Amino acid sequence: MLLLLAVTAPAALAFGFGGAMAARAQFAPLSWLGKAYIAVVRGVPDIAFFLFFVIALDQGIEYLRHQVKCPDWDAPVRQGNDFVVCDIAKMPLSSSDQWIHEVYGFSLAVVTFAIVFGAFAANVLFGAMRAVPRAQIETAEAYGMTHRQAFWRILVPQMWTYALPGLSNLWMVLIKATPLLFLLGVEDIVYWARELGGSKTARFTDYPHGDWRMWYFLGLLVFYLAFTKLSEVVLERIRTHLSHGQATLAGEAQRKAS
Repeated sequence: MLLLLAVTAPAALAFGFGGAMAARAQFAPLSWLGKAYIAVVRGVPDIAFFLFFVIALDQGIEYLRHQVKCPDWDAPVRQGNDFVVCDIAKMPLSSSDQWIHEVYGFSLAVVTFAIVFGAFAANVLFGAMRAVPRAQIETAEAYGMTHRQAFWRILVPQMWTYALPGLSNLWMVLIKATPLLFLLGVEDIVYWARELGGSKTARFTDYPHGDWRMWYFLGLLVFYLAFTKLSEVVLERIRTHLSHGQATLAGEAQRKAS
């Protein structure tokens, strides 16, 4: 779980920043693409997207490998409901070590989470960019800054104070969404709580015990609440730092307090 958050959060933020930049681009097709990404991904239920996208991505990778490695294959890839490629095009190969299978599944999970939550982050960042007063950008350009310089030196540093509340909520949702890893075949903390606490576990037959799942899930409850509280403390400190010197209510409160 923690590894997923450490990798997915920056990746989702990168997807979100790219989507927000595309949505506000002056080139119309790029703007349409960015807005379509935000609207489509946000409009599809997470579970449906996870189940569909992971299968589609996995089959897409295998299909490309199949075209490169097996050009003489004459049988159709689609055979009814089955997707059949040559053995050397499988991802990963059946002869690969177990850790390769786990890394591959985890990578698919990271990409899926980044795309889904990147769309929500893009919507937040797009709104934050629009919240920065346009007069400040015009003033920077009047002083000789290029459009690119005004974007990176004026708009981007100020937008984070507007985006942080939405990104904070998104971080909390991402924490709670990590059990969806089970749908992707990744053994997460919820999976292990159920597996270790069950009385008829298939993994630890040498240590029979009663049904302890309630206690394991109670421990998970405490863990998630503690992790959420820690996140709130860190996010509050980040908000205080970003509000320093800004023309916002929080920045005004800091100036009055000093």
